Amino acid sequence: MNKNKSKIAIALLAMLTAGAAQAAPSFVNGLALDGGMLDLSSGTTANNGRVGYFSDIYYDTNRNQWWGLSDRGPGGGTLSYDTRVQRFSLDIDQNTGAISNFKILETVKFSNAGSAMNGLAPSPSSTLGNAFDPEGFVVNPKTGNFLVSDEYGPSLYEYDRSGNLLRTFATPANLIPRNAASGIANYAGDTGNDAGKRTNRGFEGLAISPDGKYAYAMLQSATLDEGGGNGSVNRIVKFDTATGNAVGQYAYEMKRSSQGQGISALVAINNHEFYVLERNNRGIGVGATLATADKEVYKIDISGATDVSNIDLDSGAAYTKVTKSGQILDLDANTLAALGNKSPEKWEGLAIGPKLADGSFMMLAGTDNDYSVTQNGTGTQFDVYFRFSDADPYASSIQCPLGTTTGCTGAATSVPGDGSYRLLPGVLHSYKVSAAELAAYTAPVPEPESWAMLMAGLGLVGFAARRRRAD
Repeated sequence: MNKNKSKIAIALLAMLTAGAAQAAPSFVNGLALDGGMLDLSSGTTANNGRVGYFSDIYYDTNRNQWWGLSDRGPGGGTLSYDTRVQRFSLDIDQNTGAISNFKILETVKFSNAGSAMNGLAPSPSSTLGNAFDPEGFVVNPKTGNFLVSDEYGPSLYEYDRSGNLLRTFATPANLIPRNAASGIANYAGDTGNDAGKRTNRGFEGLAISPDGKYAYAMLQSATLDEGGGNGSVNRIVKFDTATGNAVGQYAYEMKRSSQGQGISALVAINNHEFYVLERNNRGIGVGATLATADKEVYKIDISGATDVSNIDLDSGAAYTKVTKSGQILDLDANTLAALGNKSPEKWEGLAIGPKLADGSFMMLAGTDNDYSVTQNGTGTQFDVYFRFSDADPYASSIQCPLGTTTGCTGAATSVPGDGSYRLLPGVLHSYKVSAAELAAYTAPVPEPESWAMLMAGLGLVGFAARRRRAD
Protein backbone atom coordinates (compact mmCIF):
# COMPACT_ATOMS: atom_id res chain seq x y z
CA MET A 1 0.00 0.00 0.00
CA ASN A 2 2.80 2.39 0.91
CA LYS A 3 4.56 1.60 -2.34
CA ASN A 4 1.40 2.39 -4.27
CA LYS A 5 0.99 5.68 -2.42
CA SER A 6 4.59 6.51 -3.18
CA LYS A 7 4.08 5.79 -6.88
CA ILE A 8 0.96 7.94 -6.96
CA ALA A 9 2.77 10.79 -5.22
CA ILE A 10 5.64 10.60 -7.70
CA ALA A 11 3.21 10.56 -10.62
CA LEU A 12 1.34 13.58 -9.25
CA LEU A 13 4.60 15.45 -8.71
CA ALA A 14 5.65 14.71 -12.28
CA MET A 15 2.32 16.00 -13.58
CA LEU A 16 2.58 19.17 -11.51
CA THR A 17 6.17 19.75 -12.63
CA ALA A 18 5.25 19.23 -16.27
CA GLY A 19 2.36 21.66 -15.91
CA ALA A 20 4.60 24.25 -14.28
CA ALA A 21 7.09 23.95 -17.13
CA GLN A 22 4.31 24.88 -19.57
CA ALA A 23 2.85 27.63 -17.39
CA ALA A 24 2.50 30.90 -19.25
CA PRO A 25 4.01 34.08 -17.82
CA SER A 26 1.43 35.82 -15.63
CA PHE A 27 0.66 39.52 -15.90
CA VAL A 28 1.50 41.51 -12.76
CA ASN A 29 0.94 45.19 -13.53
CA GLY A 30 1.81 47.94 -15.98
CA LEU A 31 2.82 51.58 -16.29
CA ALA A 32 1.66 54.22 -18.77
CA LEU A 33 4.55 56.71 -19.07
CA ASP A 34 4.05 60.34 -20.06
CA GLY A 35 4.18 60.73 -23.86
CA GLY A 36 5.83 64.12 -23.46
CA MET A 37 8.61 63.01 -21.10
CA LEU A 38 12.05 64.49 -21.81
CA ASP A 39 15.32 62.61 -21.44
CA LEU A 40 18.56 63.91 -19.85
CA SER A 41 20.12 65.25 -23.08
CA SER A 42 19.06 68.85 -22.29
CA GLY A 43 16.79 68.79 -25.32
CA THR A 44 13.46 70.56 -24.91
CA THR A 45 11.47 69.51 -27.99
CA ALA A 46 10.16 66.33 -29.57
CA ASN A 47 13.07 66.30 -32.02
CA ASN A 48 15.91 66.69 -29.56
CA GLY A 49 14.74 65.52 -26.14
CA ARG A 50 11.42 63.68 -26.08
CA VAL A 51 11.66 60.04 -25.04
CA GLY A 52 10.69 57.66 -27.84
CA TYR A 53 10.54 54.82 -25.34
CA PHE A 54 11.18 51.20 -26.15
CA SER A 55 12.30 49.95 -29.54
CA ASP A 56 14.11 47.47 -27.31
CA ILE A 57 14.71 46.79 -23.61
CA TYR A 58 17.70 45.10 -22.01
CA TYR A 59 18.43 44.12 -18.42
CA ASP A 60 22.14 43.97 -17.57
CA THR A 61 22.28 41.38 -14.79
CA ASN A 62 25.91 42.14 -13.97
CA ARG A 63 25.26 45.79 -13.16
CA ASN A 64 21.57 45.58 -12.26
CA GLN A 65 20.86 48.15 -14.96
CA TRP A 66 17.91 48.64 -17.30
CA TRP A 67 18.34 50.12 -20.78
CA GLY A 68 15.64 51.40 -23.13
CA LEU A 69 16.47 52.02 -26.79
CA SER A 70 14.77 54.67 -28.94
CA ASP A 71 14.72 54.50 -32.75
CA ARG A 72 15.66 57.04 -35.46
CA GLY A 73 13.50 59.87 -34.10
CA PRO A 74 10.17 61.64 -34.66
CA GLY A 75 11.02 62.61 -38.22
CA GLY A 76 10.85 59.05 -39.52
CA GLY A 77 14.21 59.42 -41.25
CA THR A 78 13.48 62.81 -42.83
CA LEU A 79 14.77 65.07 -40.03
CA SER A 80 18.06 65.22 -38.18
CA TYR A 81 18.00 63.33 -34.88
CA ASP A 82 20.85 62.24 -32.60
CA THR A 83 20.07 58.59 -31.88
CA ARG A 84 20.34 57.50 -28.24
CA VAL A 85 19.68 54.97 -25.50
CA GLN A 86 18.29 55.60 -22.01
CA ARG A 87 19.44 53.95 -18.79
CA PHE A 88 16.49 53.83 -16.43
CA SER A 89 15.49 52.48 -13.05
CA LEU A 90 12.37 50.73 -11.78
CA ASP A 91 11.23 49.77 -8.32
CA ILE A 92 10.41 46.05 -8.41
CA ASP A 93 8.51 44.25 -5.65
CA GLN A 94 10.66 41.20 -4.97
CA ASN A 95 7.65 39.13 -3.97
CA THR A 96 5.17 39.97 -6.70
CA GLY A 97 7.25 41.45 -9.53
CA ALA A 98 5.12 44.62 -9.55
CA ILE A 99 6.85 47.67 -11.05
CA SER A 100 6.69 51.36 -10.15
CA ASN A 101 8.69 54.60 -10.24
CA PHE A 102 10.17 54.62 -13.73
CA LYS A 103 13.04 57.11 -13.83
CA ILE A 104 15.62 57.96 -16.49
CA LEU A 105 19.12 57.96 -15.01
CA GLU A 106 21.33 58.53 -18.06
CA THR A 107 20.99 59.42 -21.73
CA VAL A 108 23.75 58.13 -24.04
CA LYS A 109 23.96 59.43 -27.61
CA PHE A 110 25.57 57.34 -30.35
CA SER A 111 28.43 58.90 -32.32
CA ASN A 112 31.15 58.04 -34.82
CA ALA A 113 34.45 59.89 -34.44
CA GLY A 114 32.63 62.84 -32.93
CA SER A 115 29.80 62.95 -35.48
CA ALA A 116 26.30 61.93 -34.49
CA MET A 117 24.93 58.60 -35.64
CA ASN A 118 21.96 60.27 -37.25
CA GLY A 119 18.40 59.11 -37.79
CA LEU A 120 18.34 60.64 -41.27
CA ALA A 121 17.84 58.14 -44.09
CA PRO A 122 21.03 57.27 -46.03
CA SER A 123 21.99 59.88 -48.62
CA PRO A 124 23.16 58.98 -51.17
CA SER A 125 20.92 55.94 -50.84
CA SER A 126 23.74 53.58 -51.85
CA THR A 127 25.89 54.57 -48.86
CA LEU A 128 25.07 54.11 -45.18
CA GLY A 129 27.46 56.66 -43.72
CA ASN A 130 26.27 57.57 -40.20
CA ALA A 131 22.59 56.88 -40.96
CA PHE A 132 21.25 54.86 -38.05
CA ASP A 133 17.86 53.42 -37.14
CA PRO A 134 18.53 51.49 -33.90
CA GLU A 135 16.11 48.67 -33.03
CA GLY A 136 17.91 46.08 -30.88
CA PHE A 137 20.21 46.52 -27.86
CA VAL A 138 22.34 44.24 -25.64
CA VAL A 139 25.36 44.62 -23.38
CA ASN A 140 28.29 42.29 -24.08
CA PRO A 141 29.07 40.61 -20.72
CA LYS A 142 32.71 40.10 -21.76
CA THR A 143 33.45 43.79 -22.35
CA GLY A 144 30.52 45.85 -21.07
CA ASN A 145 30.24 47.41 -24.54
CA PHE A 146 26.91 48.04 -26.25
CA LEU A 147 25.82 46.09 -29.32
CA VAL A 148 23.07 47.81 -31.29
CA SER A 149 21.26 46.48 -34.36
CA ASP A 150 19.99 48.75 -37.12
CA GLU A 151 17.26 48.64 -39.77
CA TYR A 152 18.92 50.74 -42.47
CA GLY A 153 21.74 48.31 -43.22
CA PRO A 154 20.76 45.95 -41.82
CA SER A 155 23.77 46.55 -39.56
CA LEU A 156 25.20 45.55 -36.21
CA TYR A 157 27.41 48.06 -34.40
CA GLU A 158 29.53 47.99 -31.26
CA TYR A 159 29.81 51.10 -29.05
CA ASP A 160 31.65 51.86 -25.85
CA ARG A 161 29.63 52.88 -22.82
CA SER A 162 29.85 56.54 -23.79
CA GLY A 163 28.20 55.80 -27.15
CA ASN A 164 31.34 56.04 -29.30
CA LEU A 165 31.39 53.68 -32.30
CA LEU A 166 34.08 51.04 -31.97
CA ARG A 167 33.38 48.84 -34.99
CA THR A 168 30.82 47.66 -37.52
CA PHE A 169 30.09 43.97 -37.90
CA ALA A 170 30.15 42.47 -41.40
CA THR A 171 26.62 42.24 -42.81
CA PRO A 172 26.10 39.06 -44.87
CA ALA A 173 25.95 39.94 -48.57
CA ASN A 174 22.59 38.19 -49.08
CA LEU A 175 20.88 40.62 -46.67
CA ILE A 176 22.08 43.88 -48.24
CA PRO A 177 19.13 45.64 -49.97
CA ARG A 178 20.10 45.79 -53.64
CA ASN A 179 19.30 45.22 -57.26
CA ALA A 180 20.56 41.70 -57.87
CA ALA A 181 21.53 42.33 -61.50
CA SER A 182 23.45 45.55 -60.99
CA GLY A 183 24.57 44.97 -57.42
CA ILE A 184 23.67 48.57 -56.56
CA ALA A 185 22.37 48.98 -53.02
CA ASN A 186 19.50 51.23 -51.95
CA TYR A 187 19.51 51.51 -48.15
CA ALA A 188 16.90 54.28 -48.04
CA GLY A 189 13.97 52.51 -49.74
CA ASP A 190 12.89 49.56 -51.86
CA THR A 191 13.01 51.42 -55.19
CA GLY A 192 15.19 49.42 -57.60
CA ASN A 193 15.79 46.63 -55.09
CA ASP A 194 14.74 43.04 -55.69
CA ALA A 195 16.98 41.27 -53.15
CA GLY A 196 18.01 41.65 -49.51
CA LYS A 197 16.04 43.12 -46.63
CA ARG A 198 12.90 45.21 -47.14
CA THR A 199 13.01 48.88 -46.19
CA ASN A 200 12.31 49.41 -42.47
CA ARG A 201 12.51 45.63 -42.01
CA GLY A 202 16.16 45.17 -41.09
CA PHE A 203 17.68 43.82 -37.86
CA GLU A 204 14.78 44.35 -35.46
CA GLY A 205 15.66 41.77 -32.79
CA LEU A 206 19.02 41.34 -31.05
CA ALA A 207 20.22 38.87 -28.42
CA ILE A 208 23.57 37.82 -27.00
CA SER A 209 24.69 34.44 -25.75
CA PRO A 210 25.29 34.19 -21.97
CA ASP A 211 29.06 33.94 -22.49
CA GLY A 212 29.10 36.92 -24.86
CA LYS A 213 30.71 34.93 -27.68
CA TYR A 214 27.83 35.27 -30.12
CA ALA A 215 25.26 37.90 -31.01
CA TYR A 216 22.04 37.00 -32.81
CA ALA A 217 20.38 39.60 -35.03
CA MET A 218 16.94 38.91 -36.49
CA LEU A 219 15.29 40.46 -39.52
CA GLN A 220 11.84 41.90 -38.99
CA SER A 221 10.42 39.98 -41.94
CA ALA A 222 11.29 38.02 -45.08
CA THR A 223 13.77 39.45 -47.60
CA LEU A 224 12.62 40.83 -50.95
CA ASP A 225 13.86 37.76 -52.83
CA GLU A 226 12.38 35.31 -50.33
CA GLY A 227 8.78 36.37 -50.34
CA GLY A 228 9.00 40.05 -49.47
CA GLY A 229 5.72 41.30 -48.03
CA ASN A 230 4.04 37.92 -48.44
CA GLY A 231 6.92 35.84 -47.12
CA SER A 232 6.53 34.10 -43.77
CA VAL A 233 10.13 32.89 -43.28
CA ASN A 234 12.89 35.26 -42.24
CA ARG A 235 16.41 34.99 -40.92
CA ILE A 236 18.34 34.99 -37.65
CA VAL A 237 22.03 35.79 -38.16
CA LYS A 238 24.66 34.48 -35.74
CA PHE A 239 27.69 36.77 -35.34
CA ASP A 240 31.02 35.95 -33.71
CA THR A 241 31.61 38.90 -31.37
CA ALA A 242 35.38 38.38 -31.47
CA THR A 243 35.74 38.64 -35.25
CA GLY A 244 32.61 40.62 -36.13
CA ASN A 245 31.75 38.10 -38.85
CA ALA A 246 28.54 36.17 -39.42
CA VAL A 247 29.04 32.46 -38.72
CA GLY A 248 25.54 31.14 -39.36
CA GLN A 249 21.98 31.94 -40.43
CA TYR A 250 18.78 30.21 -39.35
CA ALA A 251 15.27 30.22 -40.81
CA TYR A 252 12.34 31.28 -38.63
CA GLU A 253 8.71 30.93 -39.70
CA MET A 254 6.37 33.68 -38.56
CA LYS A 255 2.69 33.32 -37.86
CA ARG A 256 0.89 33.79 -41.17
CA SER A 257 -1.03 37.04 -41.18
CA SER A 258 -2.36 39.61 -43.63
CA GLN A 259 -1.91 42.41 -41.09
CA GLY A 260 1.77 43.23 -41.27
CA GLN A 261 3.14 40.50 -38.99
CA GLY A 262 6.78 41.00 -38.09
CA ILE A 263 9.46 40.40 -35.47
CA SER A 264 10.01 43.00 -32.76
CA ALA A 265 12.34 41.42 -30.17
CA LEU A 266 14.70 38.51 -29.60
CA VAL A 267 15.79 37.49 -26.07
CA ALA A 268 18.38 34.81 -25.22
CA ILE A 269 17.35 32.20 -22.64
CA ASN A 270 20.62 30.28 -23.03
CA ASN A 271 23.01 29.42 -25.86
CA HIS A 272 20.35 27.90 -28.10
CA GLU A 273 16.89 28.91 -26.83
CA PHE A 274 15.28 32.33 -27.25
CA TYR A 275 12.04 34.22 -26.82
CA VAL A 276 10.70 35.91 -29.96
CA LEU A 277 8.13 38.72 -29.94
CA GLU A 278 5.92 38.83 -33.04
CA ARG A 279 3.34 41.53 -33.66
CA ASN A 280 1.12 43.01 -36.32
CA ASN A 281 0.65 46.73 -36.95
CA ARG A 282 -2.76 47.04 -35.28
CA GLY A 283 -3.71 48.64 -31.96
CA ILE A 284 -3.51 52.15 -30.50
CA GLY A 285 -0.79 54.02 -32.34
CA VAL A 286 0.00 57.03 -34.49
CA GLY A 287 -1.97 56.28 -37.65
CA ALA A 288 -2.72 52.68 -36.68
CA THR A 289 -5.93 50.70 -37.11
CA LEU A 290 -7.31 49.55 -33.79
CA ALA A 291 -9.01 46.24 -34.67
CA THR A 292 -7.46 42.76 -34.40
CA ALA A 293 -4.29 43.66 -32.53
CA ASP A 294 -2.04 40.60 -32.31
CA LYS A 295 1.14 40.60 -30.18
CA GLU A 296 2.61 37.26 -29.14
CA VAL A 297 5.74 35.73 -27.61
CA TYR A 298 7.10 32.33 -28.63
CA LYS A 299 10.02 30.20 -27.50
CA ILE A 300 12.42 28.90 -30.16
CA ASP A 301 15.39 26.54 -30.27
CA ILE A 302 18.07 26.85 -32.95
CA SER A 303 20.08 23.76 -31.94
CA GLY A 304 18.65 21.50 -34.65
CA ALA A 305 18.22 24.13 -37.34
CA THR A 306 20.05 24.14 -40.66
CA ASP A 307 22.63 26.83 -41.38
CA VAL A 308 20.88 28.50 -44.34
CA SER A 309 23.60 31.03 -45.11
CA ASN A 310 23.86 29.66 -48.66
CA ILE A 311 20.25 28.52 -49.14
CA ASP A 312 17.45 30.43 -50.86
CA LEU A 313 14.58 29.96 -48.42
CA ASP A 314 11.83 29.87 -51.06
CA SER A 315 13.75 27.87 -53.69
CA GLY A 316 12.34 24.52 -52.61
CA ALA A 317 15.67 23.39 -51.16
CA ALA A 318 15.42 21.19 -48.08
CA TYR A 319 16.32 22.76 -44.74
CA THR A 320 15.23 22.60 -41.10
CA LYS A 321 13.77 25.73 -39.51
CA VAL A 322 14.25 26.66 -35.88
CA THR A 323 11.93 24.83 -33.51
CA LYS A 324 9.07 27.08 -32.41
CA SER A 325 6.71 26.60 -29.49
CA GLY A 326 3.08 27.51 -29.32
CA GLN A 327 2.30 30.97 -28.02
CA ILE A 328 3.58 31.39 -24.46
CA LEU A 329 2.47 34.98 -23.91
CA ASP A 330 -0.31 37.13 -25.37
CA LEU A 331 0.62 40.77 -24.83
CA ASP A 332 -2.92 41.82 -25.76
CA ALA A 333 -4.52 39.74 -23.03
CA ASN A 334 -3.91 42.33 -20.31
CA THR A 335 -4.43 46.04 -20.84
CA LEU A 336 -4.27 49.23 -18.79
CA ALA A 337 -7.18 51.46 -17.81
CA ALA A 338 -5.03 54.47 -18.74
CA LEU A 339 -5.31 53.38 -22.39
CA GLY A 340 -9.01 52.60 -22.19
CA ASN A 341 -8.12 48.90 -21.81
CA LYS A 342 -6.94 48.77 -25.43
CA SER A 343 -3.72 47.27 -26.77
CA PRO A 344 -0.89 49.53 -27.94
CA GLU A 345 0.26 48.96 -31.50
CA LYS A 346 4.03 48.71 -31.12
CA TRP A 347 5.14 46.17 -28.53
CA GLU A 348 8.85 46.12 -29.37
CA GLY A 349 10.86 45.62 -26.16
CA LEU A 350 11.21 42.39 -24.16
CA ALA A 351 13.71 41.42 -21.47
CA ILE A 352 14.19 38.83 -18.75
CA GLY A 353 14.66 40.77 -15.54
CA PRO A 354 15.88 39.88 -12.05
CA LYS A 355 15.04 36.75 -10.10
CA LEU A 356 12.29 37.23 -7.51
CA ALA A 357 12.08 35.98 -3.94
CA ASP A 358 10.30 32.73 -4.82
CA GLY A 359 12.79 31.77 -7.56
CA SER A 360 10.62 32.99 -10.43
CA PHE A 361 11.73 35.75 -12.77
CA MET A 362 10.32 39.12 -13.65
CA MET A 363 9.92 39.78 -17.40
CA LEU A 364 9.46 43.29 -18.80
CA ALA A 365 7.74 44.22 -22.07
CA GLY A 366 7.58 47.73 -23.50
CA THR A 367 6.17 49.75 -26.38
CA ASP A 368 7.51 52.19 -28.94
CA ASN A 369 5.14 55.19 -28.99
CA ASP A 370 6.66 56.88 -32.09
CA TYR A 371 7.18 59.99 -29.90
CA SER A 372 3.40 60.56 -30.37
CA VAL A 373 4.32 62.53 -33.49
CA THR A 374 3.13 62.31 -37.09
CA GLN A 375 3.90 64.39 -40.17
CA ASN A 376 2.25 65.32 -43.48
CA GLY A 377 3.56 64.90 -47.00
CA THR A 378 5.60 68.11 -46.83
CA GLY A 379 7.33 67.06 -43.60
CA THR A 380 5.44 69.31 -41.18
CA GLN A 381 5.19 67.55 -37.83
CA PHE A 382 2.24 67.32 -35.47
CA ASP A 383 1.77 66.12 -31.91
CA VAL A 384 -0.98 63.49 -31.78
CA TYR A 385 -3.36 63.61 -28.81
CA PHE A 386 -5.69 60.72 -27.99
CA ARG A 387 -8.82 60.28 -25.90
CA PHE A 388 -8.32 56.66 -24.91
CA SER A 389 -11.85 56.13 -23.65
CA ASP A 390 -13.20 56.47 -27.21
CA ALA A 391 -14.07 53.37 -29.22
CA ASP A 392 -11.35 54.25 -31.75
CA PRO A 393 -8.91 56.72 -30.16
CA TYR A 394 -7.05 57.44 -33.40
CA ALA A 395 -10.26 58.22 -35.29
CA SER A 396 -11.05 60.88 -32.68
CA SER A 397 -7.48 62.08 -32.22
CA ILE A 398 -6.31 65.69 -32.44
CA GLN A 399 -3.18 66.69 -34.39
CA CYS A 400 -1.53 69.92 -33.25
CA PRO A 401 1.52 71.78 -34.55
CA LEU A 402 4.52 70.47 -32.67
CA GLY A 403 4.74 71.83 -29.13
CA THR A 404 1.34 73.56 -29.17
CA THR A 405 -2.23 72.67 -28.20
CA THR A 406 -4.04 75.16 -30.47
CA GLY A 407 -4.43 75.55 -34.21
CA CYS A 408 -5.10 71.82 -34.38
CA THR A 409 -6.95 69.56 -36.79
CA GLY A 410 -8.89 66.35 -36.37
CA ALA A 411 -11.58 66.04 -33.70
CA ALA A 412 -11.05 69.60 -32.41
CA THR A 413 -9.10 72.78 -33.13
CA SER A 414 -7.48 72.73 -29.69
CA VAL A 415 -6.73 70.22 -26.96
CA PRO A 416 -9.29 70.40 -24.10
CA GLY A 417 -7.83 71.55 -20.81
CA ASP A 418 -9.62 68.87 -18.80
CA GLY A 419 -6.95 66.20 -19.33
CA SER A 420 -9.23 64.00 -21.42
CA TYR A 421 -6.74 64.06 -24.32
CA ARG A 422 -3.13 62.95 -23.88
CA LEU A 423 -0.08 62.17 -25.96
CA LEU A 424 0.43 58.45 -26.58
CA PRO A 425 2.29 57.05 -23.56
CA GLY A 426 5.09 54.55 -23.50
CA VAL A 427 3.81 51.37 -21.86
CA LEU A 428 5.59 48.86 -19.65
CA HIS A 429 4.13 45.51 -18.57
CA SER A 430 5.61 43.35 -15.84
CA TYR A 431 5.14 39.58 -16.01
CA LYS A 432 6.10 36.83 -13.61
CA VAL A 433 7.73 33.80 -15.22
CA SER A 434 7.95 30.59 -13.21
CA ALA A 435 11.26 29.05 -12.21
CA ALA A 436 10.20 25.91 -14.08
CA GLU A 437 9.59 27.81 -17.32
CA LEU A 438 13.05 29.42 -17.04
CA ALA A 439 14.83 26.40 -15.56
CA ALA A 440 17.22 26.44 -18.52
CA TYR A 441 17.83 30.19 -18.31
CA THR A 442 21.46 31.27 -18.13
CA ALA A 443 22.03 34.92 -17.32
CA PRO A 444 24.95 36.64 -19.08
CA VAL A 445 28.07 36.03 -17.00
CA PRO A 446 31.24 38.10 -17.44
CA GLU A 447 34.65 36.56 -17.97
CA PRO A 448 36.93 36.62 -14.86
CA GLU A 449 38.93 39.54 -16.23
CA SER A 450 35.72 41.44 -16.88
CA TRP A 451 34.72 40.88 -13.28
CA ALA A 452 38.01 42.40 -12.19
CA MET A 453 37.41 45.42 -14.43
CA LEU A 454 33.86 45.78 -13.14
CA MET A 455 34.90 45.57 -9.51
CA ALA A 456 37.68 48.05 -10.10
CA GLY A 457 35.19 50.43 -11.67
CA LEU A 458 33.01 50.11 -8.60
CA GLY A 459 35.91 50.81 -6.26
CA LEU A 460 36.13 47.20 -5.14
CA VAL A 461 39.66 46.45 -6.34
CA GLY A 462 40.56 44.59 -3.18
CA PHE A 463 37.49 42.41 -3.49
CA ALA A 464 38.33 41.65 -7.10
CA ALA A 465 41.88 40.70 -6.18
CA ARG A 466 40.68 38.42 -3.38
CA ARG A 467 38.21 36.83 -5.80
CA ARG A 468 41.01 36.14 -8.33
CA ARG A 469 43.13 34.52 -5.59
CA ALA A 470 40.18 32.42 -4.47
CA ASP A 471 39.59 31.30 -8.06
